[in-house]
Amino acid sequence: MDIKLEQLTGHEKKSRVGKINISVGESVSVGQTLLQLESKKGNSPFNSKYKCVINEILVEEGQEIELGQCLFKVTAENAGKEKPKLDYFGGMIYGKKEQLQADLLIIGAGPGGDVSAIYAAKRGIKTVIVEKLSMGGTCLNVGCIPTKALIKSSEVFHNIMKAEDFGITVKDIQLDMAKVIDKKDEIKNTLVSGIDYLLSKNNVRIIRGSASFVNDKQVLVKNGKDEYTIEATDTIIATGSKIANINLPGIDHNFVLNSTSALKHKENISSITIIGGGVIGMEFAFIYSNFGIQVNVIEFCDRLLTMVDAEVSAEIKEIAMDRGIGVYTGAKVTRIEKDQSGKAIVIFEMDNAEKFITSEKVLVAIGRTPNIDDLEIEKAGIALNEKGKGISVNEYLQTSAEHIYAIGDVTNRIQLAHVASHEGIAAVDHILGTPSHVDYGMVPNVIFTSPEIASVGLTEEQAVLKNMDISISKFPFQANGKALTMREEKGFIKLIKDLSSGKIVGASIIGPEASALISTLTIMMNSNITEEEIIHTIFAHPTTGEAIHEAVLGFSIGALHFDE
Repeated sequence: MDIKLEQLTGHEKKSRVGKINISVGESVSVGQTLLQLESKKGNSPFNSKYKCVINEILVEEGQEIELGQCLFKVTAENAGKEKPKLDYFGGMIYGKKEQLQADLLIIGAGPGGDVSAIYAAKRGIKTVIVEKLSMGGTCLNVGCIPTKALIKSSEVFHNIMKAEDFGITVKDIQLDMAKVIDKKDEIKNTLVSGIDYLLSKNNVRIIRGSASFVNDKQVLVKNGKDEYTIEATDTIIATGSKIANINLPGIDHNFVLNSTSALKHKENISSITIIGGGVIGMEFAFIYSNFGIQVNVIEFCDRLLTMVDAEVSAEIKEIAMDRGIGVYTGAKVTRIEKDQSGKAIVIFEMDNAEKFITSEKVLVAIGRTPNIDDLEIEKAGIALNEKGKGISVNEYLQTSAEHIYAIGDVTNRIQLAHVASHEGIAAVDHILGTPSHVDYGMVPNVIFTSPEIASVGLTEEQAVLKNMDISISKFPFQANGKALTMREEKGFIKLIKDLSSGKIVGASIIGPEASALISTLTIMMNSNITEEEIIHTIFAHPTTGEAIHEAVLGFSIGALHFDE
């Protein structure tokens, strides 16, 4: 039989043979490395899928090879031996069963799980990871990355529509949502294959299937008829979250989307009503608005994005309304109906009156819940938190079963991909006996609206609740040269200083490149860099980063390039 090159990382069609690890006549086992593949993205092992004997090696070290090319001729060890028909059909009916042992088992291959696995493997831990869907979890497949791909497409479309502002005349602009979705999928698929590649390169065993605990030492993984029983010294649960179910009459209409189905929706639409003015709702609001679609947002709370500083919330509301986005806060959606033409009618209560909005589609963007339904954690003695929503963990991410850890959304603490990744590293460090702590007070948060919003540390409201004596400095992007050249002069940087300690304890940004600028402020605050050190740091010109320098100056002599 032939062993061929069937898959390469990303969209690559060719690779190069590195070191060949076996010789003619050698018996090899399933999973044994036959040779190394070299590509632009690095080296990766090419492993055998069969227990076989190598008859002929058809390639040489350094040779360029392509997809579909035959690399080895082999004889399967059991080839030619007669098998009872009962065994054959028994295998088809009952599937295969395999028992595995590992130092570390990770359940879930999202941003928490895959980072944990790669980090652990690099630290010498024999690691197995289980994933029932696609590598990368919610973030990579139906969350962070796909939405950012749509945001970029929408911003390109919006900028073309506003080309006159840059002295450019463009005619006949067409939106093809199907192609937008296809481009998004290309990016997603490249990154998913990249995760596969990195896990394999670091010798992490990947098991596909759905995991459930047998006891606190064993996990059963089922994939169709195949079953794997895995016994591990330590386990990390990184199963993430799923879209929360809500009891809303009419939510089952075929024109109602959620954040997952919206990422697959290839039809051009003219209008959409978004239920929920949180992160997901507002990111989609600007995506659709940038594409020229009429958008209305209905939010139950009295303001949008309640997790951000109140001034930032007010600013994004004003910007949204200037863009033509309808915003209804303090509003309770009671039901969704269909009119005679098949359009959606969203009925809601606001200001003691019943109101309604008609649109082509509805997007429900209200919350996520920890993904624990099928884990059978009770068999492992794992406790939930006080509210019963999420797995309870201590400061080292240990559950009530101390050799089992939980990270990311499944703990229902901070639902951010980068928090899950950092928690994964902290959990592995604790397993290795070098415990580290996650500083949850210094977690940067980014919301990809137009313009972007980012924050780290305390908001003004949080500082006031802590009875802190504070000073506030703001610098508007309308006074920043780079922002003006980008035609993105709305927004500001807001810094909060604790007067008792002299430290900057909070930063909020709404404006161009906020997602990049927040890292500078996070490092600044996390490293306790002083005002004087920042003031005497040279910031490149012209950049949006200069707004940070100006905002810090605001605590002393005042900004140099803005005077209220």
